Amino acid sequence: MNPLPPTEQATRPHEPASVRDTEGGKSGIVVRVRGLVNRFGAQVVHRNLDLDIRRGEILGLVGGSGSGKSVLLRSIIGLQKFESGTVEVFGQNINRLSPEEAERLRRRWGVLFQDGALFSALRVGENVEVPLREFYRLPARMRCELACMKLAMVGLDSDVMCKYPAELSGGMRRRAGLARALASDPELLFLDEPTSGLDPISAARFDSLIQHLARALGLTVMLVTHDLDTLFTVCDRIAVLADGRVIVAGSLNEVLACDHPWVREYFHGPRAHLALASHARTATGDDAPDREG
Repeated sequence: MNPLPPTEQATRPHEPASVRDTEGGKSGIVVRVRGLVNRFGAQVVHRNLDLDIRRGEILGLVGGSGSGKSVLLRSIIGLQKFESGTVEVFGQNINRLSPEEAERLRRRWGVLFQDGALFSALRVGENVEVPLREFYRLPARMRCELACMKLAMVGLDSDVMCKYPAELSGGMRRRAGLARALASDPELLFLDEPTSGLDPISAARFDSLIQHLARALGLTVMLVTHDLDTLFTVCDRIAVLADGRVIVAGSLNEVLACDHPWVREYFHGPRAHLALASHARTATGDDAPDREG
């Protein structure tokens, strides 16, 4: 659903076919990373890393501490300059875009950074309005109405609009950050450790919300996490990052069959067995997002 009225849609710059949908739409690959190298001084974080994100899937990216999960996400969205390799999003090489083309591309994705990353000096409603201010020319009242709608979409009441982030619980801040990530109606959603630091109940509710929104809005999602419950319950595919590269990417069963030492330790340890048992017992529930309070 496009939240922008026809009058505002008409003010957008013309988007040529090459921008709207290029190779990514034809192949079903929304994000294609090839030969990525990231280095910080003498430390090589990524060594010729390859990764595909398919249209409509929720891809979970997991790896040990310092494996470069967040660096990979930042490389894909253009916040991290990489040494070599290519990153294509919707068929476009992000390093070969004009400033205008790069802005149009950024409209097509939303990002939830760790801990929600809300601006502490702005009220929650103003935080959600940030992408609308950046990308579109909208009257203040319309921005406010859209922000309220996005907050409702993630299960937050309108009374949080006038609150500051410090006045919200951790789960509510995360949901407000998600509302901001969805403000411009993106097709592609990046989530960096969305349930980190949340209590188990809030984390499970947030997982359910991600699933619900991905289905309802037709989103493609890249989800960076170390949470086994999230990987087992939310993700269609899992990509494992180790030794500076993606060592396996596939279904849960395909990942479990991988004999890499890190995979064996992470996915076959006691905590993983508990998460798998919980996942096996969980029945499909109501798709409506729970409210956070």
